[in-house]
Amino acid sequence: MRALLLSVMFCLSVNITFSQENQDTSLRLDQYGKVVKRVPLSTESRNGILVFESKDQEYKLWFDFRLNIDGQVFFNESYNDIGNGASLRRARLAVKADVSKYWYGELDLSFNNAKLELKDAYVSYDFQNGLVASLGNFKQRFSMCRTESSRYVKFMERPMGINALSPNRSIGFDMTYEAKRFYAVGGIFFQEIEDAEKAVFVEDNNKDFGRDQGTDLLAKLVLQPFGDNKKQGLHLGYTFLYRTPKTEVAPGEYGYTRYSTRSLSNINRKKFLDTDLIADFDHAVNTNIEIAAYHKGLNIVSEILNSRTYRKNNKESLDFGGFYVQAAYLLFGGNQVYNKSEAEFTQPNRGKSWGDIELALRYDYATLNDKDVLGGSAEGITAGINFYTAKNVKFMLNYSIINHDRYASGKGKIFVGKDIAGALTKDPKSVANANGEGGEDYHQLGVRCEIAF
Repeated sequence: MRALLLSVMFCLSVNITFSQENQDTSLRLDQYGKVVKRVPLSTESRNGILVFESKDQEYKLWFDFRLNIDGQVFFNESYNDIGNGASLRRARLAVKADVSKYWYGELDLSFNNAKLELKDAYVSYDFQNGLVASLGNFKQRFSMCRTESSRYVKFMERPMGINALSPNRSIGFDMTYEAKRFYAVGGIFFQEIEDAEKAVFVEDNNKDFGRDQGTDLLAKLVLQPFGDNKKQGLHLGYTFLYRTPKTEVAPGEYGYTRYSTRSLSNINRKKFLDTDLIADFDHAVNTNIEIAAYHKGLNIVSEILNSRTYRKNNKESLDFGGFYVQAAYLLFGGNQVYNKSEAEFTQPNRGKSWGDIELALRYDYATLNDKDVLGGSAEGITAGINFYTAKNVKFMLNYSIINHDRYASGKGKIFVGKDIAGALTKDPKSVANANGEGGEDYHQLGVRCEIAF
């Protein structure tokens, strides 16, 4: 018996040793026990962005982190005190990947001012013939200024009309097509999902009332008549958007709509322009005209927006609108860069080894006044200086003059003038100033330090 046991142990020992010697050491298992294919990746810093890429370039993963640190002071207020301050305007963490030459995925989270929000979370399929399909949560391609990355905007804040009337990120599906002389988009979108509160509203409207989420139908066409040499070009765009009521608003507010925006500041929390809830909302039609041109270091952009809100119960439709025109110029030989495949501007090329300096000027106007809804109107003139360092660090200095009308009362919470007795009033109808006067006017000075890595 002892001899038999020793023989068995010897055979097992030989077998284990043989198996270990012949085991394929190149095999790897994932956390689920499945054998996975191994592909070595090269690691590079590309303009300060960490990139991992396979030799055949079909797989690529990179990080996109961003910080915007802002400060603003306000002065020459007419009727309302506005608090100066500093803000962590953006703290973004994103991971992006080409998992093959066809498939792309992105996840982008925001932690600005300690508030967690979902930004981009989507997947795209590139048909390799100019056609790209995207599905998930991402920006509706309604406005060039809205879709342009916050890394590359010329001013600290986007124009008031864009913020009030242009949709932002929503869950949806779209298809884009890039041709030699034009760019086209068609899409359908549903809810805005930014934070837990909006997600709960959507769920409660579904659970308690069985409501459809509502839809946005978008179509866009951009003509790009020339620009093959990448130093100059022209952009002419038109967008049409049809919107129905959504359920990301509180259940008690379903069937309402609202338009509002802050006035060129994230630190000043007063919303001077605000229609409050508009009842009997049936649907809205938004349109946008884009005109842009660039030549070497010069960049000129303008957009004209209109939103027509249709109401039920024989109420008249409402028209709100806005526009802006801006110009920017690089002083030290840099050139503006237009991303033809997405019909928007991207990071400019610096003219010197140390970077470049850009001067920028913008006028923008927005009105939320029409018929029985008086949400206010405002204009802003902003002058800016952008200092691009050699790497992915940018400093911005903005000086704005902001003029509100007497109806920009923030839903009746903000002083808009003085009455006949000389006392401050929040009622536009009580303002004793002559027509064309009244409303809060002030100046603001802002600075930003930005880093992307």
